[in-house]
Amino acid sequence: MNDTPLLQVQNLKQYFPIRAGVLRKIVDWVKAVDGVSFEVSPGETLGVVGESGCGKSTLGMSIMRLYEPTEGKVFFQGQEISSLQSSQLKNIRRDIQMIFQDPFTSLDPRMHVGPIIEEGMKVHHLASLPEIRRRALDLLEKVGLGAEYFSRYPHEFSGGQRQRIGIARALALSPRLIVADEPVSSLDVSVRSQILNLLKDLKKEYQLTYIFISHDLAVVRQVCNRVMVMYLGKVVEIAEGEVFFSTPYHPYSVALISAVPVPDPDYEVKRIILSGDVPSPINPPEGCRFHTRCPVAQEICQQVEPVLEQKEKNHWVACHFPGSLSYKGQ
Repeated sequence: MNDTPLLQVQNLKQYFPIRAGVLRKIVDWVKAVDGVSFEVSPGETLGVVGESGCGKSTLGMSIMRLYEPTEGKVFFQGQEISSLQSSQLKNIRRDIQMIFQDPFTSLDPRMHVGPIIEEGMKVHHLASLPEIRRRALDLLEKVGLGAEYFSRYPHEFSGGQRQRIGIARALALSPRLIVADEPVSSLDVSVRSQILNLLKDLKKEYQLTYIFISHDLAVVRQVCNRVMVMYLGKVVEIAEGEVFFSTPYHPYSVALISAVPVPDPDYEVKRIILSGDVPSPINPPEGCRFHTRCPVAQEICQQVEPVLEQKEKNHWVACHFPGSLSYKGQ
């Protein structure tokens, strides 16, 4: 794997205004993503995990510039893309594509499948119309659908088939990076494994790099080289995949892993049940944002926000007491 990052995110913030009153004045902000920094190397699959509402999908949308970042910088292949104008961003969009979570609303119901896949190639004038048609047909075959599906509408397909169409659309521009926003969360278990295997095969064939957003750690363990954990808009841990699952440092990571079902009755797992709900991103807690639910929190956690620091090689954690909680059986 190349050591030069393909993507660099520096102190990215995404705040959404809360408006009230007749004049719709801004009275507060939802801090969906609040100072996130990380890197993605060519050829890797970075898993972004956390509970619903932690900001992981918003992070993906902000990287794609589907949301305009409030603050921070995003670099792709060394070029800052977070401040580019729309006309300048057009070429970058060829190299960064997205697979959306909901295969039912991410496809235009008024368009046939073929034109959905062809549209990006036509916008970027990548080839002649016959060549674009040929490539769209090839992509349908590549994702497990045939040429006979070219002229059908999205409503004629199942959820898994629609997600295959979404994957074909993402591949049409030959991207280098794909942001996959929970691409299998709405699919049946049997279909889910097929889509995951398809994504892994396509990664090898097209030398792709993935940011794989998911709340399912079993899926992340299957497909990701590295894992980044988010909580309430912040990154709390980053580690290599197997290291993360064997020796998580942050108490929140330990709690997430402890909830993953283990198909071995002899393997003891101490289930860690977190108390309370995730605090509001409008008014997050002082200090460590996780301290209101953390089983090992102490006074310093309420007062001082921990900094994301490297504790081991390629293992970063934002915690005052890393490694103080375990999910393994007593």
